[in-house]
Amino acid sequence: METMNNITTAALVAALAATATTGVALASYHGQQYASRAHVSLQQARAIALRTVHGTIVSQELEYEGGGSGLRYTFDVKTPQGMREVGVYAGNGAVLENTADGVPSGEAGEKGGGEAGEGGGG
Repeated sequence: METMNNITTAALVAALAATATTGVALASYHGQQYASRAHVSLQQARAIALRTVHGTIVSQELEYEGGGSGLRYTFDVKTPQGMREVGVYAGNGAVLENTADGVPSGEAGEKGGGEAGEGGGG
């Protein structure tokens, strides 16, 4: 019985550590119902976002923007300079947005908008 408790405790600690280092658990996210339509996985999009902006992802979602970019992942990333919002196209992994969180696109702090991996770092 004690061995079972130790294994359960170890698994819980590992899960908490994974969540702490990534900022957000991967298991569930807003917009998960669109995942089957995405050509880029959540894990791939997270990696692209973190290559674009160095920091910790604090929220993530997959959203469909009708008339806009279509299906995209949006990440809020905490950096030493403040919060950034990174948008990744779920079709091919291109970075669609890299802005200071709360600043409309095209205003101060915007970088990126090119292919995946391009854009400024934090």
